[in-house]
Amino acid sequence: MHTVTETETEPNWERYRTFLKVLETGSLSAAGRAMGLTQPTVGRHIDSLEAALALKLFTRLFDGFAPTDAALELGPYAAGVAATAAALRRVASSHGSGVRGTVRLTASEVIGVEVLPPVLAALRSEHPELIIELVLSNKVDDLLHREADIAVRGLRPTQDALVAKRVGGIELGLHAHKRYLAAHGVPKSMEELAGHSLIGFDHESAFIRKFQDQFPVFSRAALAFRADSDLAQLGAIRAGFGIGICQSALAAKDKALVRVLQTKFSLTMDTWIAMHEDLRESPRCAVTFAALAAGLSVYIKRS
Repeated sequence: MHTVTETETEPNWERYRTFLKVLETGSLSAAGRAMGLTQPTVGRHIDSLEAALALKLFTRLFDGFAPTDAALELGPYAAGVAATAAALRRVASSHGSGVRGTVRLTASEVIGVEVLPPVLAALRSEHPELIIELVLSNKVDDLLHREADIAVRGLRPTQDALVAKRVGGIELGLHAHKRYLAAHGVPKSMEELAGHSLIGFDHESAFIRKFQDQFPVFSRAALAFRADSDLAQLGAIRAGFGIGICQSALAAKDKALVRVLQTKFSLTMDTWIAMHEDLRESPRCAVTFAALAAGLSVYIKRS
């Protein structure tokens, strides 16, 4: 029988980290592989946490571990503990002379892969003790809970506790590979798009619904290629699958991509950089924020 020790009444945050990984993977062995731990060690972490909380967190099934209702309810709180611990380590890593430590950024896939690398490379060259963590996500990460230090977003942050700067608008247009247009013709009107292979979203959102109201030809049923990943859509355009939406500045770098219906279709995506106001005086965050603002401004002006 497991006996609760004094130390178990206040679980080490690592136990929550292990709990989250088991919750994510549904398996002790898979969680262990992801964390670099043995399966028995993961099992002991879960046993320790269950004893400390006096709760059953998982039920063993033939194909893995199923979370109990208690585990599902505790999940968001454990994620908050993990995010706070990670933020603590980032702050601790920055102490010392000069600009140093870890900065965690979040940006959309296309911005993170296609736009930011040269900006971050120049930043690292200037501050070699700076470490960058980049999270590629189209979700709005919660800066208030320190899931990231700085976010590049396509909308204006509304929280009062955030420092935000608009760096400009990125133009979006309809583009296709010249190979596709040679085979299927160039549409002369928005109505003619209905006869083409269209590339677009998979799941609807408030932004997508507003977009469809303006351009009804892009209904989900009309799309020949559906993906919520911006990179996947860009890859399909570059492969000649059909006609899709991408940043005009990116398309201009590829001579094989052709813009269509330029006078009839143009969208502007606002670009903002945001961070928590408590990080304003942090050297690592201040220089990164400034570098992102400058780099993105140059990119937008060239578009």
